[in-house]
Amino acid sequence: MPRPARRLLPLLCAAAFAAMPVFAQTGAHGAHPLSSPQVPLPADTSYPGTVSITVDATDLARRIVRIREEIPAQPGRLTLLYPQWLPGNHGPSGPIDKLAGFAFTANGQKLAWTRDPLNVYAFHLDVPAGATSVVAEYQYLTPSDTSQGRVVMTPNLVNLQWNALVLYPAGHYASRIDTAATVKYPAGFTAATALDVASKQGDTVTYRNVPLDILVDSPVFAGRYSKVIDLAPGAKVPVRLNVFADEAKYLEAKPEQIAAHRRMVEQAVKLYGAQHYDHYDFLFSLSGQMSGIGLEHQRSSENGEDPEYFTGYDAKSGFSDLLAHEYTHSWNGKYRRGADLWTPNYNVPMQDSLLWVYEGQTQYWGNVLTGRAGMRTPQASMDALALTAATYAENRPGLSWRGVQDTTNDPIIAQRRPKSYRNYQLSEDYYSGGQMIWLEADARIRAKTGGRKSLDDFARAFFGVNDGEWKVQNTYTFEDVVRTLDGIVKDDWSTFLRDRLDGRVPLTGGLDAAGWRLVFKDEPNALAQASGKSGNADFVYSIGLSIGKDGKVADVRWDSPAFNAGIGTGMTIVAVDDREYSKDVLVDAIKAAKGGSAPIRLMVKTFDRYQTIPVDYHDGLRYPHLERIPGKTDLLTAIYAPKR
Repeated sequence: MPRPARRLLPLLCAAAFAAMPVFAQTGAHGAHPLSSPQVPLPADTSYPGTVSITVDATDLARRIVRIREEIPAQPGRLTLLYPQWLPGNHGPSGPIDKLAGFAFTANGQKLAWTRDPLNVYAFHLDVPAGATSVVAEYQYLTPSDTSQGRVVMTPNLVNLQWNALVLYPAGHYASRIDTAATVKYPAGFTAATALDVASKQGDTVTYRNVPLDILVDSPVFAGRYSKVIDLAPGAKVPVRLNVFADEAKYLEAKPEQIAAHRRMVEQAVKLYGAQHYDHYDFLFSLSGQMSGIGLEHQRSSENGEDPEYFTGYDAKSGFSDLLAHEYTHSWNGKYRRGADLWTPNYNVPMQDSLLWVYEGQTQYWGNVLTGRAGMRTPQASMDALALTAATYAENRPGLSWRGVQDTTNDPIIAQRRPKSYRNYQLSEDYYSGGQMIWLEADARIRAKTGGRKSLDDFARAFFGVNDGEWKVQNTYTFEDVVRTLDGIVKDDWSTFLRDRLDGRVPLTGGLDAAGWRLVFKDEPNALAQASGKSGNADFVYSIGLSIGKDGKVADVRWDSPAFNAGIGTGMTIVAVDDREYSKDVLVDAIKAAKGGSAPIRLMVKTFDRYQTIPVDYHDGLRYPHLERIPGKTDLLTAIYAPKR
């Protein structure tokens, strides 16, 4: 079947949803509903009137957001939805448990409401005769501790995500529901968002009306200490870095640091050859109090790093690739996304089969753009790649039973909860596993064309179309990816991709194809050393343990010496060879055991039980590095070289 025009895809998807059966036969007890017949399916029709949402975000001490909505309505049944399937989260993770205090009124009369028994994100109420609107008042009780979710309110910072705050009428595409938003911020706070300001009175800001899908795609960072850095001075399309911090001192950035961030924007625009936004705002928190984040949007992104991102900069490790990753999503994931990820509203299930493009290629370009911009040194870029390559060479035993393709279901299966044996269970490996696939594709294109073409050409052809367009969702399929690759260089790209996604071919072939190989040495590379300053200990490639600074085992590599000896995640290492545990003590023990025969004795605590477990390991410390393969063309240096 030929691919339909991209503007028709949403209509065809909606038609498919409308055709789905509501009931299924389940045996002697008769039919059971698969979905609620009381919740109207979304239609591509305009909702009459404008939904007005007013937010009070001033209760910092108790971390409560208060919401008042006025929803145009006609007499009869009204169904309101709370967003469940969240873009960027790729799963049904709407935080409905944090809503409280529902009070609905019409013409001053209190209305009864019921939650749909088959869809807990849907609320039904009856609008009385003569009413033209319904007022909804309720609270969003933000987490007061990370055990409850992301902390988004602190004494000096607020992160508002509209999907967490809004109820919207069922039966319409999100793009066909007009909204008007107003926020009251704490006194002295400055706010940043992709939304345009209509008016401001004191600490209250009213934004210009936008459709619901654009509102949800335009979160807010606000704070007491902030700075705006122009990342595209003189350009026709503004790009801004809106920095918010726990304290004013963390806002100080050196000129060379700002220059590197500007080069990242320049390199991205050169890579894609188009911009799919009318302006772009990085929302960037430097905080030890508000939880970190990395979440993409069309005209902005939510980003969170440690407070000393600028002031504690380490030239050996450089900056992280967070900003480059989320910026790339403006092209890959927002303007263009997998056809099965597009849904007409936030309560229609997504399908994640193409996340190895959406996230995997974004992971690839995030690392490459960070290197091209000089946000990382060439060595730090190689070190980062070494760590990823080692993961897929030795620390993903789960690939023996599960392919990268199946991990695209993880946002739905696990909803990003921790796993006890991640290396064996796997978890969203379409990110870094996808990065390794795209590295090999890049090397393959360069080799087949003698360096005349590369994955850069794919990025421009696939994501760089229709410069300036951003309100249209330009979807794609697996066949579109293959067709575009084939247009760059003829090859059996379908087999190439499926072999790696489905686990028939290892994911480490890109290194060799690029003229490099993975080796292990007895000292961590510079990037790993910088990352290890937190006190965590990495012995993954030796005895097979990752250990927190408190001695608690965070992960055990499946079938490693430690695992085979009987050590499991969650245990706490108390002593090593009769000495109190510390990272350095275990390092010394592994060194001393190299080439010998005596086991390393680890005393561990599990609940209230202590035991000593001998680990039979004698190959010394092992940490990943990259080194050149003599006689092979070096493609990595060209990949990380800035575009001119």
